[in-house]
Parts: sequence; structure tokens; C-alpha cells
Amino acid sequence: MTEIKPHAAHWGSFEAVVRDGRVVGVQPFDRDPFPGSLIEAMPDIVHAPSRVDRPYVRKGWLEGRRRGALRGGDAFVPVSWDRAVRLVAEETRRVRAEHGPTSIFGGSYGWSSAGRFHHARSQLQRFLGLGGGYTGQINAYSYAAAQALLPHVLGTNEVLLGRTTDWAAIIRYSKVMLCLGGLPLRNGLVTSGASGAHANEMNLRAAAAAGLRFVQVSPNRADVPDWCNAEWIPIRPGTDTALLLAMAQAIVAAGREDRDFLATRCTGWDRLRAYVTGESDGIAKTPEWAEPITTIPAATIRRLATELADQPAMLTATWSLQRADYGEQPYWMLAALAAILGKIGRPGEGVAYGYGSVGGMGHPRREIPSFSMPGTRNPTGAFIPVARVTDMLEKPGETYDFNGREQRYPDTRIIWWAGGNPFHHHQDLNRMLRAWANAETIIAQDQHWNALARHADIVLPATTTLERNDIASSGRDRFLRAMHKAIDPVGQARNDHDMLADIAEELGFRDRFTEQRNEEAWLRHLFEQWRQNCARTGVDTPDFDSFWAKGYWEADAPARGEEYTQFADFAADPEEHPLDTATGKVELFSPTIASFGYDDAPGHPVWIEPREWLGAKQAERFPLHLLSYQPATRLHGQLDPGRVAATNKIAGREPITLNPDDAAERGLNPGDIVRVFNDRGACLGGLRTDPGLMRGVAMMATGAWFDPLEPGVPGSLCVHGNPNVLTPDIGTSRLGQGPSAQSCLVQVEKWTEALPPVRVHLPPRIEDTAA
Repeated sequence: MTEIKPHAAHWGSFEAVVRDGRVVGVQPFDRDPFPGSLIEAMPDIVHAPSRVDRPYVRKGWLEGRRRGALRGGDAFVPVSWDRAVRLVAEETRRVRAEHGPTSIFGGSYGWSSAGRFHHARSQLQRFLGLGGGYTGQINAYSYAAAQALLPHVLGTNEVLLGRTTDWAAIIRYSKVMLCLGGLPLRNGLVTSGASGAHANEMNLRAAAAAGLRFVQVSPNRADVPDWCNAEWIPIRPGTDTALLLAMAQAIVAAGREDRDFLATRCTGWDRLRAYVTGESDGIAKTPEWAEPITTIPAATIRRLATELADQPAMLTATWSLQRADYGEQPYWMLAALAAILGKIGRPGEGVAYGYGSVGGMGHPRREIPSFSMPGTRNPTGAFIPVARVTDMLEKPGETYDFNGREQRYPDTRIIWWAGGNPFHHHQDLNRMLRAWANAETIIAQDQHWNALARHADIVLPATTTLERNDIASSGRDRFLRAMHKAIDPVGQARNDHDMLADIAEELGFRDRFTEQRNEEAWLRHLFEQWRQNCARTGVDTPDFDSFWAKGYWEADAPARGEEYTQFADFAADPEEHPLDTATGKVELFSPTIASFGYDDAPGHPVWIEPREWLGAKQAERFPLHLLSYQPATRLHGQLDPGRVAATNKIAGREPITLNPDDAAERGLNPGDIVRVFNDRGACLGGLRTDPGLMRGVAMMATGAWFDPLEPGVPGSLCVHGNPNVLTPDIGTSRLGQGPSAQSCLVQVEKWTEALPPVRVHLPPRIEDTAA
């Protein structure tokens, strides 16, 4: 018997084809104009050999090898669910009593499920919050530096995350779009909370057909599709701030700045202008000054500045641009350039970030209440910046600066992770592996034996989305999607909510955690809350049973004439509609940031030479700048064991791309297996070449599961190709403390030894006797 079950994931909506209790295929959602291929990996992921089939405990942990023990090389012992629940509850109770609630780190960062009820991080943090508190994480690896900066400058993070100026407005009013980092279509394949319709390519094609001129500033020509006919301006990685400063200087020198906008809607222009012209430091930031830094000819910089001044324009940058040394600076200077030109708030013009970074950005939509699990307060209020995990483990009790606050790292005894994988997201994995040993107990709720599970002490098997019912929702999509359970759980896998409810029962607060609701009752409750919120805004929605039977609900799209431009009200009347900044204006100089006294993030945007870039001395030893990116074949590390990711690999390794001349200089040919290395670590990769990639630049996707040749040994070669063994783990600045993964120098050489097997898609060593 074959059944068709409506479902959704971050990489799209689909129908699961189920036969004899197995997912055997998928069908794209018929309302999706550009369904991606990632859904094809779903049967592989649900039934993969890497599934965790029952609870396990690291043998060394059971024998008392805990704090100080390097993880990753031990065998695991299967245990019953009853014993696993008791072990977790007893350890939680002990650590809270002996070290306090902040010693439990429940950051649990990751994309988790598109379903809003069975969202693992929400479930875990609800459990930990109701149980007495924990230390959490703030902001996101994708855009942490920007999240700290932009509220000071523009008064909001909506320009980064929310309802940005939509494509309908850009297409109708703008003539040119400056794209720092490009508009890569691969990123549009995924949307947090799922999408019913992949809109990025549709919007981009509409813009190209309407004659919008694209100017792509990026080391990689492929970051904008060929059919956009974009002008490609190659730039040395990490130097965008210098380019933007030089464009500002050219505009000022030509007298083309919008003096009225600067006088009435900005503050601090006098300070920034003095820096741009060199009055404050003796160095005029001219195009000639920027040319040797960026490798962009001065004439090109001056022409580009004039073009933006002459025409209606939208300025944008990818999220990846600020994941680099001093990543706050290009974002601040891009906003400043838009202000200098007077573009902010004009119809279809201005500045926004991330049009090419995730699905649905800028897609025309109505404001609709979100469908989500309600948040739970953390009684401790304790948190670390998202990318400071290793620092936290290395430096208990030490102070650090973050966005104007002096904070102190907790003494972490338990790491508890659900729905994410720090061995994918975090940088300098060898350093993190050493710091990982400082925890006494590491608990992982996971579906697969990925690197997190292999480096944990207690592994609790979680269901995949196809083994439970849920509802998918995204603020960037007009669909609400029913996720019907397709199959029974594989092995002894359980829903996160159910396993946490049992642990809560051991600790005495089950009823507060569950509110005496099961899965169906929670979904009906959350749906009814969402319906009521929609009704308050005049949006008509169906009842739960009708929605569940149909499988989706779709909001009306905006009509022509309803194009949305961000900051339009502010531009029209800054007194009546001030920004939510300290001054109510665009802050080209921020007295607040200046008061922090950070030399790595002063009071206005500046050029600070990156710690690691092609202009640095270490480039003599490591002459390639490595850029790591989101691939088209998986979502971060999710789907890595599936067929779509496998078809993209070379001899089972993650590809790395070089310019053909860089490859020839090293005696390399496409298809060769190469060793990519620096002082932090090394990994293998399969070589590809592309003449559209700048010389001196290498590109390698993130997400290949970390697979060290010698498990549990820091510094061991990753045989699979995880670039985060190479990337530096250092905050962007004391302001944002974001990751600096894009400031990374490496060398590449041919691998001449026997090719080691990739083992990470199979279970680790398991002891035969159940404990």
C-alpha cells in the first residue's frame, strides 16, 4: 500500500511517498515554482545507516573518565531508555546542586526542525528554563556581528532578518543593485521554517527581465547567475570596507553627497566625513588609496560611485561578508554609503542585507503573525555570544567584552545539545575538541551519529520530522504547512518533547513542562492561538481540521501598488517616524559605540587591516584565502549522508575550488585529492577549477561531517573535508563577537598517500553487551 503524506523541511515543502513503513520517495509541493533537489535526500536520511537506533553512553564516561577526557575515540554502550533518563536526571540534579544552573550550557544552536512544535532548541530550553535555568547563547553564527551593530546604526535588525524592501519595489523603482558578495541562488534553496514556494530565483529572474542592472563585487563570478548579466568586479576578500570608503570619498570629492539627508536624517556625518577625506588621520580614503588594498582599479571605483549617485539604487551585502575579521565595518559602511547618497527610504532604494543569503528575503508578503512554540524565560538570564563556545570552555570565570558589557564566562560542567551540531557550526575544531574535554558530561539529542553524537557522553536518539506530526511556518513565506507523520520511529527513536517530559518527571516538573498536553493537543492549542492572533490583524484562517486535511494554508499576496520600502516613513518624516537608535537618526558616528572604548570597533566605520588576509605576512606561507560557504547539496551538515550530497563529492571528499592558474602552479589537476592545511589543522578535498574565481582564493563548502583520521586526537587530518578544522576561532570584534571564519589563509598540495576511508556515515564502535 502506498501513502502520500504532506510534509515540509527547511529545504522545501513536499509529499512523502510511503510504502510498507518506509519512505521510498518524495513529490514536490505543486505550488512551488522552483522546487529544489534537496528533498530527494529525505528517504536516505530517514533510513541512513548513521541513524542512532537507541540510547547510548560513552564507555569511558561510565568508567569515570569525564572532565579532562578527550572525546571521539571511545566505544559506546547501549542502555535502556529508563536508564538513560535516570542518568541524565541524576547528572542534571547533581550539577545544579554542586555548581549552580549556569554550569549547564544549553545553547543548542542549529536549524533543528522546520516544525515549530518539535523544534528541538525550543523544547530543550523550555525544559532547562522550567527546571531552574541554564547558560544560553545569543545571536546567530550567520550574522552575529550584524545583530550587535545594526540596532546602533539603523535602530533595527529588520534590515537583516525581517521585512526588508521587497523585490517588487526594487524592480519598479531601482535601476542598479550593488551586490557585495553576490546573490548566490544556492542559498535560496533553504528557509528556516520551510517554504511553500522557493521565491529567490523567481524574483531575481523578474528583476533581470525588468532591466535591473546588477553590479557584483565578489571574488567569485558564479555568485550571481549568468542570466542576470551582472558586471563582475573581483575584490580581494576582506577588503569591502576599503572599497566603500573610497566610493564615499569619490562622492564627496565630486560634491554628490545628499546634504539635506545627511543634515536632517543622520548624525555624525562630520566625524565620518573627516575620516573619509583624511582630515582626521591624514589619509584620504581615495580610490587610489583603495586600489592596492582591494585590487580594484581606482577608475572602476570612481565610476561605480558616480553610477550609484546618478541612478535609483539598492545596496546589499551577503551575510557572509560580516563573518570575517572586523565584520561589523563593511556593514556599517554600506549603510553609511546609502545615507551619503540619500537612498535610504526612497521607493525601492536604500540598503538591506541578505537578499542572496537565505530563501524568501525580500519576497513580497503581508505581515502575518508567526506560528511558534511560546518562549520560556531563563531564570538565570545567563548567556554567551553564540560563537564563543570554546572561549567559554577554556576560560571559566574570566571576563570578556561584548556590545558594551563586561561579562564573565560560566564554569561549564554539562553541555546539552539538541537539534544542532557545533562540530559543523564552530571554527577551529581542533581547538574546540581540546576545550570540549573540560566538560564533565555532554548530552546529545540527535538522529544521527554525526560528530556531535560521537563526541558526546550520553546520546539520546531523536525522531526525524517524518516520524512525528508538526506544523511548519516561516516569516519569509506565505504558506503554513502541515507536516503529517509518515512512518513510525526508526529503532527506539523518540520525540524530543517526550524524552524531555520523562526526564522532567524524574526531576519533578513533568506537568509544568507538558502542560498536560500530548502532541495533538499542543498542535491544536498552538494553531488556535495563531488563528486568534491572525483574526486580530484581519486575516481569515481555517479551523485546524480543515487545515490539517488540506495540508497547507496560503496567505494572500500583496497587490500592485502595495510595494514595500523599508524606512519610507522615516525618510518622509524623521520627526514623526524616528529610528529606534539613540538619536532617532541614522548614526554614521555612534556615541554609544564610541563610549565602549573598543579599538577594534570605534565610533564610526573604519578600515582596519584584517588579522588574516592576502595582504598579511602569513600569506607568504599560506597564499590562498579560503572562503567557506553554504553548499547547494545540503543544509549546513544536514543531508550529508544523502544521495544529493554524495553526487557532488570527489572520491567521497568535499570539493575545493581553485583558479586554474593556482592549480597549475601547484601541479594539480581537476579530480585530484588535495590536502588543505594551515597551522590550525588540515583536511582532504577533491579539486575543481573555475576561471571565474579570483587568483589567490579557494572555496570550500561547509557541512561535510567532521571525520578525523585518528578520532579523539586534536590535530588529526579530517579525511572528509570539513573546512572548520582550518578556520580561525576569534571574535569579529569586542562589539559583535561574531565568528571570523571568512578570514582564513591556507595552502593546498596534492595528496600522494593511500586514500583513507570516510567512516563518519557509519556508527562508531559499539560494545556488544547492553548495560
